[in-house]
Amino acid sequence: MDDPKDTPGDEDQSAHHSNHGNHNGAEDDYEASSAGQEDPPVEQSILEEEAEDANEAEQKVDKQHDHGGGSDDHDGHGEGDGMHEGHEQMFRRRFFVSTLLSIPVLLYSETLREWLGFSVPAFPGSEWINPVFAVIVFAYGGVPFLEMAVPELEGRAPGMMTLISMAITVAFVYSLASVVVPTASTFFWELVTLIDIMLLGHWIEMRSVRRASSALDELARLLPDTAERITDEGDTEEVPVSELEEGDLVLVRPGASVPADGVVKEGDSDVNESMITGESRPVSKDLGDEVIGGTINGDGSLRVQISATGDETTLAGIMRLVEEAQQSKSRTQMLADRAAGWLFYIALAVAIVTAIAWTIAVSFNATVIERVVTVLVIACPHALGLAIPLVVAINTSLAAQNGMLIRDRIAMEQARELDTIIFDKTGTLTKGEQGIVDVATVKDVDEDEALALAAAVESDSEHMIAQAVREAATEQNIETPTATDFEALKGRGVRAIVDGETIHVGGPNLLSALDADVPSELTAFAEQAGENAQTVVYLVRDGELVAAFALADVIREQSYQVVDALHELGIEVAMLTGDSKDVADAVAADLGIDTVFAEVLPEDKDKKVTELQEQGKLVAMVGDGVNDAPALTRADIGIAIGSGTDVAVQSADIILVQNNPMDVIRLVKLSKASYRKMQENLVWAAGYNVFALPLAAGILAPIGILLSPAVGALLMSLSTVIVAINAQFLRRTDLDFPSLPGVSAPREAQPAD
Repeated sequence: MDDPKDTPGDEDQSAHHSNHGNHNGAEDDYEASSAGQEDPPVEQSILEEEAEDANEAEQKVDKQHDHGGGSDDHDGHGEGDGMHEGHEQMFRRRFFVSTLLSIPVLLYSETLREWLGFSVPAFPGSEWINPVFAVIVFAYGGVPFLEMAVPELEGRAPGMMTLISMAITVAFVYSLASVVVPTASTFFWELVTLIDIMLLGHWIEMRSVRRASSALDELARLLPDTAERITDEGDTEEVPVSELEEGDLVLVRPGASVPADGVVKEGDSDVNESMITGESRPVSKDLGDEVIGGTINGDGSLRVQISATGDETTLAGIMRLVEEAQQSKSRTQMLADRAAGWLFYIALAVAIVTAIAWTIAVSFNATVIERVVTVLVIACPHALGLAIPLVVAINTSLAAQNGMLIRDRIAMEQARELDTIIFDKTGTLTKGEQGIVDVATVKDVDEDEALALAAAVESDSEHMIAQAVREAATEQNIETPTATDFEALKGRGVRAIVDGETIHVGGPNLLSALDADVPSELTAFAEQAGENAQTVVYLVRDGELVAAFALADVIREQSYQVVDALHELGIEVAMLTGDSKDVADAVAADLGIDTVFAEVLPEDKDKKVTELQEQGKLVAMVGDGVNDAPALTRADIGIAIGSGTDVAVQSADIILVQNNPMDVIRLVKLSKASYRKMQENLVWAAGYNVFALPLAAGILAPIGILLSPAVGALLMSLSTVIVAINAQFLRRTDLDFPSLPGVSAPREAQPAD
């Protein structure tokens, strides 16, 4: 970032308050204006085919936001977004259709009629209701699971798809065979309900993991669609940004976005670069200074010569970093899949042992087949298909009620294992806006009187420092007198008449212009503020310097709590900022932060996250700006402040809607509670097999205890009910502040620098 310069501005700009001692590369003066202003994709081809239409629609949306070199990236992300939406809709559609078709099977199931004591009318051909509808449900709702099991088997990593496929295939084949060769029992109702439950579980799962990966679109939207190019004759012509070439001269009007990277050739203004560089204050731009495409111009008019377009711009570079970080995420295998894999091998082993034992005992006959089929069917509990999705659904709802939006369930699960959390400074740990942090007065003027006079003079200005002065007066319930004859003094400050006295407010240049003597106490005050990289403005009454104000970005009071709480949880805290080292060190010392990365550019933020990960740490990143997007995506868990830019939100796994960093503690606590419920549900879901499989195999047959397929199905249903009830207990998790670790009485807001 270029060093600030004290230069005269355009005639449409108001006066500036110069600022000494600014160590973070921000502007030396301010203007006072009188005019107010990766989720892992499902590999199976059937899901890809189902999602194809959604992909095409998403790609059309992407093309509408094509700015230079960004379109290729957009297409890729659009495809991922459409694919996930296609998966969700496919499972939803098949669940409802299959459930509807299952009703006749349940009504005409002899076992259910006996258990529930109801009857249904028989009619010619009614005996075919169960096999016919079961075949339809299997073909429509069950075959997709078979196709999705193929990659698991090819990869020699059987999981949930393999276990489901084994159970429904065995039940389907055995039940159809029983139609031709009558047996003691069939599994038609077990077959359809198993398929229905699994479809429901996967629908819930897909809905919870689907995320709209539109970070690149949001980045592209920072650029305007058109630019005002200056012709050789000096006129302006509106052209698409994509037509700009290196060397073109463009006009950037007040409040407009800079269309591409370039160098200022005429004019001066303050440019808001916070979404790119993290700089908390607008940066003064003058002749020869560089500007970045996508940043917002202030009140001045600039003529910028384009130096980079398309893929060569800073914004395009950030976009590439975001995509690379998204693609670099490793796939995490779910607990349910691992449990299903174990159950698959256990069921096969038990079935083989059962077949051998029963063949030896009674010779090979229909009883042996029935025993083996019973073992294989009840090996896949309904509960296992719902154990994780139910917890995820409740987890997502509970998080939303507490100001957290979960966009990636894997990230939520991993939050319990975090050992390092990186916070962006500006707008995350701090408020991201200027505030008065200290006041010094002389000449028998008290602080309230000084603030009232300054607020009166600044009443007509919309500049951030003027706003800070007025807000400070409002917060302290100070009555502001009326100012008249307001005048902006170019490069020096502002002047007005208050209660018959001439009041000036401005920076050091104002004091030079007025030739005002500076009392020693105010000199010491200014020097101390300069060491802390704080902005200083002065109040002059009738030619006498009577007060000075120090302004800085203010630390959120919750930031103290969140650092203390994370330390109590054994989690290291790091801070990543584009601000200067002295500002960053001051904030870190005040908050007790362990590691500080200062003066970091966007690409370096990404690298800093990688460095910590290479040390074996599980890293979360908390940020709110475009410049945080690559780091948010690269981190194991990206956490965006909800009031931040759309890019940061779309790049993150978890969004803190309330803009409260303390919600990070809630996240960790909820993650631990959710994971505990997942483990409990897996125990209940798979634990029934420990009881049911030996009985189904006939281990107690010598003493007359033999588990029938019907009783096995009943136990399966009971385990599902237990899992559903246990998941509901997650709602009892207390996420109120008093129950959170490390939460003490809130501290008062402190200056960030």
